[in-house]
Amino acid sequence: QVQLVESGGGLVQAGGSLRLSCAASRSIFNFNAMGWYRQAPGKQRELVARITRGFTTTYADSVKGRSTISRDNAKNTVFLQMNSLKPEDTAVYYCNAKDGQADYWGQGTQVTVSS
Repeated sequence: QVQLVESGGGLVQAGGSLRLSCAASRSIFNFNAMGWYRQAPGKQRELVARITRGFTTTYADSVKGRSTISRDNAKNTVFLQMNSLKPEDTAVYYCNAKDGQADYWGQGTQVTVSS
């Protein structure tokens, strides 16, 4: 059992940057993977980026080259740095944690990118 709390969302102009944070209520060291998903109105929830326990990273094609996921195990926090933001990035961003038998979600943080 873990609580995930996202922060760092907001309104930003196209071309700007945001850093999203996901703070976990306990150690994230043993989770197999943590990641960020997003969901825009009328669209499926999609994986944006993930980072494994071994620090391997994966990115959606739509954000490759513009985003960086990282984790700080000492702070129980996962970050998503997003640069060169586009209006298409507008969505609610959710933090996710996975282990071998569980799947945990935060409440989400809104990112709105104006053109």
